[in-house]
Formats: sequence, structure tokens, C-alpha cells
Amino acid sequence: MLVKTFGCALFGIDAILVTIEVNIDKGMPNYFTVGLPDSAVKESQQRIEAAIGNLGYYYPHKRIVVNLAPADIRKEGSSYDLPIAIGILAAAEQIESNLMEQFVIMGELSLDGTVNPIKGSLPIALKAKQDGFRGLILPKENAREAAVVEGLEVYGVSTMSEVISILNGEHEIEPEQVSNLDEEQSCFYDFDFSDVKGQENIKRALEIAAAGGHNVILIGPPGSGKTMLAKRMPTILPPLTMTEALETTKIHSVAGLVGSHTSLIRKRPFRSPHHTISDAGLVGGGTYPQPGEISLAHNGVLFLDELPEFKRTVLEVMRQPMEDRVVTISRAKMTVDFPANFMMVAAMNPCPCGYYNHPDKECTCKPGMVQQYLNRISGPLMDRIDLHVEVVPVAYKDLSSKNNGEPSSIVRERVINARKIQEKRYAEYPTIHANAQMNTQLIQKYCDLDDSCRNILKNAMNRLGLSARAYDRILKVSRTIADLDGSENIQTGHLAEAINYRSLDRDNWGS
Repeated sequence: MLVKTFGCALFGIDAILVTIEVNIDKGMPNYFTVGLPDSAVKESQQRIEAAIGNLGYYYPHKRIVVNLAPADIRKEGSSYDLPIAIGILAAAEQIESNLMEQFVIMGELSLDGTVNPIKGSLPIALKAKQDGFRGLILPKENAREAAVVEGLEVYGVSTMSEVISILNGEHEIEPEQVSNLDEEQSCFYDFDFSDVKGQENIKRALEIAAAGGHNVILIGPPGSGKTMLAKRMPTILPPLTMTEALETTKIHSVAGLVGSHTSLIRKRPFRSPHHTISDAGLVGGGTYPQPGEISLAHNGVLFLDELPEFKRTVLEVMRQPMEDRVVTISRAKMTVDFPANFMMVAAMNPCPCGYYNHPDKECTCKPGMVQQYLNRISGPLMDRIDLHVEVVPVAYKDLSSKNNGEPSSIVRERVINARKIQEKRYAEYPTIHANAQMNTQLIQKYCDLDDSCRNILKNAMNRLGLSARAYDRILKVSRTIADLDGSENIQTGHLAEAINYRSLDRDNWGS
């Protein structure tokens, strides 16, 4: 007898419908799996046979052929155990098969019939809804994540017996429901800008970076608060829109990083990889490509602490994704695109000893070491960082003060207002959402300067030794500062502040 069940294969951050055909026929007892399965899928026979027997059903010792269609797409992992097992029982006429065509079924089986969690349940749920299925049956740990898709019955199961009861029409299990209140409560952060004592100029720079989506680098001695400030960056970013939340959750779902109590990720991601990370770990890759840290930071913040300590080759692979906001992983048999629209916050010491330009401590580095240390970061990468901010140690009177700084909620309101201005400005450009994404044509259109501003910029370029590559960055940051002030045009004060955030472009830095 031939029976069909339905599952999904993951391709990048999207799912592709897989039809699982199970045919049981007379002949020598054999089990064949075809349709480009990997080793985990081929090994499913032993898990399925044990699970069926331990649940009190009979495993048919006949010729069993399992076909996973379409056959030109690689099928990976153990999540096909459950639909194959259900197909075998239905083909052996031990359970009803009338409802199977209405559900997508995915899950890994233990030997006792327990259903274990899988990766990618949100993309699978979206695909099931798109293809008109009534519902989705998957492990209980993944049910909340999939239940955010409206118009789809999502059943979370713990054992294969529960799946059989659903397919037999015995509705002892209710579809998973997600509370909007739970989602709102999940948006709170443990950190706040009010925790930071002093450093008002640094907070101002981070507010500008958040308002325009600019990349920023913090340069300062050890213990000056660089990491503390960077960790609070997501708290001043605008809340995720529903589209952004779905995109972010899909990426984390494919990577298996969505918790069992989480349905939709509503916080801006904050990723902080160690400087020993590999190229593939940062941008993604592997034999069967998986998202890297820059994709896991999509719609959020990628924090690179001790930037010069990263291997140069690792940093260089970020150059193209930082421009295109997407990373393309190419393999012989596939090409996968992962979103990578992140805001980079980097931190570094000014020199190997850490005390160059320190107000109190003397730098012990030999001549030329400071510049050599900075040269670990290539010019093209530094070109993609809009704000260079010097962080100085906090004075004792600020540290001992009992007065809290401005809370993140107030800063975030100003950032949201600036983003609304940009959203209206770039309404006719679907790929542009913030000032940092402006191209040359948009810079010429929206960053027009009057004569006094042109003179200031010209003098700054000549007197401070600013490079030509700083020109566009200064204009973009000036546009953001003007948006924060609610100004239609860029004023001299906006331009002067933007010029001040190009420390590493000065000819005398490190000399």
C-alpha cells in the first residue's frame, strides 16, 4: 500500500515542502530510503522500528521503500523520523490515513517513541500556511515558535502516540496558542543607559549611531566602559517591527537558538563573538551552510571587542556583507543567501599597552607600535565605520555620584523620532531604511551643504588630515544629527560634530 505524508527541508532560512512516499509491498524484508537523504535520514530505520515496537504497534517486515520528493534537494537530519514512521503505520493499515494530507509532520524519534525538538520550525510553519495545509504537528518544545503563524493549527506533541490520536480525529490535544501579553513582556532588557556613570559624549555618539544605523568604533584604555556601553546599545534601538521579528526568528530558528518558551524574538539581537572565531563562524558556512554571527545579528548589534585581535582574514570577509546587507554562501551544489543587516559596534585599546593618550598613565609602547597596532585593521574595513569615538576614563566624582544618567527609554524615543523622519524620506526606496544606507545619489540629494558648511568641511579635510573616504561618512552622520534635532537642512553645528567623530582618519593619530 502507498501512503503520502508531508514534511519540509530547510534551504537557507526558508523551507521547501517534501513529500514522503511510503510504499509497503510483498517481497524480501528490506528497507530503502531514496531521494538524496543524508546519513541521519538513512539511520532512521533503527529508531523508527524500535519506537513503533515500544509503543505497541507492529513493524511490518516486508519490502519498504521511502521516497523523499523532490529528489534533487538534500534531506538532512533526523526530523524526518516522525513523518516516515507515521507513513509506515498508515501503509501497514494500523492507523487512519484520511487526515494525513492536511498536516505537515516533523520530529525526531527516540527509541521509546518520544518526539525530540527540531530546528527551523518557524520557516516550516510559514511554508505549511503558504501551501494551504490545515495544520502542523511537531515537537512540543517547538510549538510556541510555530504558533505565531496565524491561520494554522499547530499541535505540539511529546510522543508518537499523540500524533496518532490527532490523525485518528481524537482531539485530546489542543492547538498551541500564543499570548500577545507574553510577547510584550519579552521585550524588556536587563541593562539600561542609566547604569552608565558619566561618559555623556559617548552616549551621545551611540545615540547618533542608533538613530542613523551607523557603525561605530570605541577607542579607549582598559576599564573605561567600552563594553558596558556597547551592551546597552540594543536598549536604545527602535523596537522590532513584525516583519523584522519574523526575519530574526527565522534565522535563529534555523540555527536552533530559539528557546522552548519563546515564540517570536522581540528583542534586538546582540551578538558578541570571541576574537578567535573562524571565517565560517562569523559569516556562515559549512558543508551545508548555516548562518554565522553576522546573520544572527540581523536587525540588531554585532559587537566585536578587541577588534585588532581578530584575524585579519576574518575581518576582511565582512566587507561585502556590510555593504550589501546580505551574505551569499556558495557551494558546489547550492548557493544560499542569509540576511546580514546588522549594526557593528567595535571596541579596541588605542595601543598594545592600552594607555596611549591616557590623561594619567604613561604609554609604554615603543615608537611606531601604536600605528602598527592600528594597521591590523585594514583601510577598507575602517572605511565602513562611520563614527570613531575616543573613550576616556570616568572621573571619580562621576563614579561616586548617586545621580543616575538618562534612561534608555528617553533616548530611544529620540531615536524612534529620527528613524520616522528617515522612513518618510526613503519611502520610495524599498532597500533604504536609514541614513547609513544612503548611496552617492541620495547623499547628493539629501546632504546638500550651504557655503559656510562647505568651508568648514574643506578646512577640516585640510587641517586635520582627514582622508577622502571620510567625506561621505561625515555627510551621512551630519544628516542623522540634523534628524535628531528635527532640522530639515544640515547646519554648521551638525557638520562640526560629525567631523569630530573621525578620530582615526587624522594623520597625527598614533604618530
